[in-house]
Amino acid sequence: MAKFVTIGYGDQEGYDRTDAAVRDQAHAHDTRLRAAGADMGIAGSPVRVRNHDAAGVSVESGSFMSSALPVAGFAIIEAATLEEAIQLVSRTPCAVADGVVEVWPLRDAP
Repeated sequence: MAKFVTIGYGDQEGYDRTDAAVRDQAHAHDTRLRAAGADMGIAGSPVRVRNHDAAGVSVESGSFMSSALPVAGFAIIEAATLEEAIQLVSRTPCAVADGVVEVWPLRDAP
């Protein structure tokens, strides 16, 4: 099975606009993904870390990525194909509640 990193984007307003039954189904879907081994979490406050030329570490508060919607959470899932990974995340809260989910194939590091 291949691994995929998923990044969910969404805000409270979009979540609140979504029918409660749809949200409940999405949360139940996430529970099934976790039971199948997905590692999921809600995004906290990020920091940026730099260590150019290994000359010293600098840390700044805030995200480096920018998006119209805030990052809501991350997951690492397993699927046989990218298409299967897309189907798995298409029923998660960010995907159904006016947000978006990115799916990144996770390749082995050299």
